[in-house]
Amino acid sequence: MKKLVALTLLPLVVTASSAIAEMKTVSLKVENMTCAACPFIVKKSLLKVKGVTEASVDFGQKIASVTFDDEKSSIPQLTTATSNAGYPSALQE
Repeated sequence: MKKLVALTLLPLVVTASSAIAEMKTVSLKVENMTCAACPFIVKKSLLKVKGVTEASVDFGQKIASVTFDDEKSSIPQLTTATSNAGYPSALQE
């Protein structure tokens, strides 16, 4: 009986915990991008950050768009990742 109750409540627990986390999308102004390889490196560095689900980089505008789980990562972690790769960034206002 206990197993049946636990299995019945499991979907509620999973749904409740995933409802708490919020996906955010931010734009970062990225410095030092000078060649076609730079956006690839910036994107790769962002995707290594825990909680990041999507990243795209626009070389022409020097902007990175990042979607992440705000329970697992933060904007400072994103900017640190790009800075450590040689591309300092900041939240675009």
